[in-house]
Amino acid sequence: MDLDMNGGNKRVFHRLGGGNTNRPKTDSNQKVCFHWRAGRCNRYPCPYLHRELPGPGPVATSSSSTNKRVADESGFAGPSHRRGPGFSGSANKTWERFGGNRTVTKTEKLCKFWVDGNCPYGDKCRYLHCWSKGDSFSLLTQLDGHQKVVTGIALPSGSDKLYTASKDETVRIWDCASGQCTGVLNLGGEVGCMISEGPWLLVGMPNLVKAWNIQNNADLSLTGPVGQVYSLVVGTDLLFAGTQDGSILVWKYNSTTSCFDPAASLKGHTLAVVTLYVGANRLYSGAMDNVIKVWSLDNLQCIQTLTEHTSVVMSLICWDQFLLSCSLDNTVMIWAATEGGNLEVTYTHKEEYGVLALCGVHDAEAKPVLLCSCNDNSLHLYDLPSFTERGKILAKQEIRSIQIGPGGIFFTGDGSGQVKVWKWSTEPTVILS
Repeated sequence: MDLDMNGGNKRVFHRLGGGNTNRPKTDSNQKVCFHWRAGRCNRYPCPYLHRELPGPGPVATSSSSTNKRVADESGFAGPSHRRGPGFSGSANKTWERFGGNRTVTKTEKLCKFWVDGNCPYGDKCRYLHCWSKGDSFSLLTQLDGHQKVVTGIALPSGSDKLYTASKDETVRIWDCASGQCTGVLNLGGEVGCMISEGPWLLVGMPNLVKAWNIQNNADLSLTGPVGQVYSLVVGTDLLFAGTQDGSILVWKYNSTTSCFDPAASLKGHTLAVVTLYVGANRLYSGAMDNVIKVWSLDNLQCIQTLTEHTSVVMSLICWDQFLLSCSLDNTVMIWAATEGGNLEVTYTHKEEYGVLALCGVHDAEAKPVLLCSCNDNSLHLYDLPSFTERGKILAKQEIRSIQIGPGGIFFTGDGSGQVKVWKWSTEPTVILS
């Protein structure tokens, strides 16, 4: 129960009808239910109000003082924000505590009770009872099984299976036709990342990279990394791995022996390398040292260091002639090459929360769309280059993995272990990953 440490029980007693029965019951001595505001009150009857208090009247300093106190307690900026759905602004009109004919204005928050399957308010709940907002895509199905954050989603070339990896130390195999889990690989270590390249499934783990060929069942262990492998990418015939100690290890694929031969170790980052991307004959790396480094694929030398981000660089992708980077500093930066060939920030998009992952597609009209995951458990869909929002996906926990599939399908994996399958209403063409 929502009790005050000083006289809390006495206050609740009065609200329930005890004490002085001649005392008028007015909004000024009522308190709005904190749990109702958060969308999770399950008390019935509840001794607190399930509506917002009226805005300030035309006179009376004491009323203004009361409204200011309510604003401070609720975290709202002013009277206009305090007005709940259906409130007309008149002090003589109030919501009904339960039910009643009123229009419910939904907030941007996901209802926690609905997620757990037991929201008592139904359609009258002021929080969202859906996993997405927007009409250009829809949820096809949900794949349950992982117990921890999903760190990789892969669709190997020529396979009818979807592979998902997690920090629960497993890789799950799903049948694309039925959506059923057909196998679980117990790896004995947390999976930091997973990608596919041709018939190869490549998995980053502590102190090694596992490589499976799903066509001939070849099973290789690539040693050399120190600590967890957080990122993997393939460029031409080279495999790059970003590691916990700040190194980028390189292997060259030998088609004669069907093996990966050690080729180089790139030094430069001072903390873990968490994202890698290959484009325009360049390797781009982002790390926990807040730095982006640009490496030449011709000689594997660092040719530029970008230091504009002020927190961890989480994801990198290329779009057209631009490099896009995102960070826990709440920004997505767009980089363009100058006449001298160096990259400079040409635009900065700001989010309210830290940005975790970027991915993108072209829609049916050849318009680029950016998928942008934030650590408030949401994924935004933006038209490029305007950054006009065209939809949002919500999740139980932060979305850490995004993968584009064929036929207008894309996948998201979140911190709770859930994998969701989405479909565009118009089929896109993959441009970024």
